Amino acid sequence: MLIIPIKEGENIEKALKKYKKKFEKTNVMKQLRDRKEFEKPSIGRRQEIIRAAYKQKMQIQQG
Repeated sequence: MLIIPIKEGENIEKALKKYKKKFEKTNVMKQLRDRKEFEKPSIGRRQEIIRAAYKQKMQIQQG
């Protein structure tokens, strides 16, 4: 549960902006997506290696 302290006379849009920022920082949506389907650790590790190799390839091409 997110609690956003609001000062007296503060605009509702500003409070919503604070809420959205706090919501993003807590990574709630990321956790929900991760829990949606189970992924074997070996598959996750393989994806991580593929991403790292791609990033390295892109850096070599730029440099």
